[in-house]
Amino acid sequence: MDKKWLSKLPLPEITNITPIGGGDVNVAYHVETAKQDYFLLVQADQPASFYAGEVAGLKAFQQADITAPHVIAHGQIYGDAYLVLDFLPQGSGSQADLGHLVAQLHQVQSPTERFGFSQPYAGTSVSFANAWSDSWTQSFVNQRLDVLDASLLKKQLWAEGQRTQFLTARANIIETLAHHHSQPVLLHGDLWSGNFIFLQDGRPALIDPAAWYGDREFDVGITTVFGGFTSDFYRGYVSQLPLDDGFDQRQHFYRLYYLMVHLDKFGITYQRAVQIELNAINQQSQ
Repeated sequence: MDKKWLSKLPLPEITNITPIGGGDVNVAYHVETAKQDYFLLVQADQPASFYAGEVAGLKAFQQADITAPHVIAHGQIYGDAYLVLDFLPQGSGSQADLGHLVAQLHQVQSPTERFGFSQPYAGTSVSFANAWSDSWTQSFVNQRLDVLDASLLKKQLWAEGQRTQFLTARANIIETLAHHHSQPVLLHGDLWSGNFIFLQDGRPALIDPAAWYGDREFDVGITTVFGGFTSDFYRGYVSQLPLDDGFDQRQHFYRLYYLMVHLDKFGITYQRAVQIELNAINQQSQ
């Protein structure tokens, strides 16, 4: 890391900086100072607004008493967006407690009583406007699935015949959601196993949110895609917030979404996984 760049950070004298994993999007560092450690995220050649959504999400988590990193500073240095968070040393803990924490998150109602968020989601592959909507179908289908569909078409990432099957699945999703009562609650938005940790005192914490207000089944469905959430997590969750009848079928809507995101970002290796979800959704209507 360039010393001149580091000197512009609004932090006390830095004693050490170490590159660490920052997910698929960011370059990340563990920054040490004499008094405190920090977590630094950097996105090259992006405006300061790149992190506006994450900042807003973390602040919403803090207001809801959800254990998560606190925002220390954010902005732009020499054309690079940056975000400084407090550093959370890790330990081990209970997945049942993690389930309780996610259930607590999902009890935070939208301040507007609408679906969406105050900031857009800014990604390096695809972005979402997060415009406020009275309809979960409009928010999820029109503002998420349709945006992904357009991007996959542009990048020619649909396998042969998949676009037609997607349009059938889209119609089936709209029909099913018309009979399901959705409430806008605070979502993590990217709830895979890389986005939770346990602190040294055993408490679970949520990190790297792509927050918005939507149907809680969105988050729960995403947890099932790549694993890492044990049966204790789901028991802990439903002990606080039981899942509605039909979730086993509707979870495929959110699995499809998440795998379309990965197809858009990482390419054709995700075509088969997307196909499995399309088949699951379309077979439900037969």
